[in-house]
Amino acid sequence: MSETDLITIGKIVAPHGVRGDVRIFPLTDFPDRFHDLKTVFIDDVGQLKLESARPHKKFILLKFAEINTMNDAERLSGKLIKIGREDVVKLPEGQYYIFDIIGLNVFTEEGEQLGVITDVLQPGSNDVYVVEQQGKRELLIPAIKDVVKKIDIAGKQMVVKLQEEMD
Repeated sequence: MSETDLITIGKIVAPHGVRGDVRIFPLTDFPDRFHDLKTVFIDDVGQLKLESARPHKKFILLKFAEINTMNDAERLSGKLIKIGREDVVKLPEGQYYIFDIIGLNVFTEEGEQLGVITDVLQPGSNDVYVVEQQGKRELLIPAIKDVVKKIDIAGKQMVVKLQEEMD
């Protein structure tokens, strides 16, 4: 599986106990997902099989089948936990993951290409898409229905209706 097919869902912060458990800081909106996973990918280690997952304060404690000592667990500290795209939580229609939005080509309703989304800001009430335009300054597009008319993840494009102050 290529690196681009993997999604980061947590970071190993430390070993927990002497039997090889690790303490995970979840980097996901769905921390309960750890209970349903069978395998995960660890940076520089590869695929590991999950034996158990349980909440512990603001962390998740994981036990991997291949890790059985505190010393083995210590070697995993600081590494990222990733899953394949096929294991992501399915979102309701009209909602998208940020990693799917970044890289979309942005067009006006008239078909003019504006640029490519390079970042998604989350300042408060709605997300803001940062569109890099060739030879121009960045364009900030609010992620609201009045502006974003169509998102086609498979086609890698977004259609927007620009407001006067955005031009």
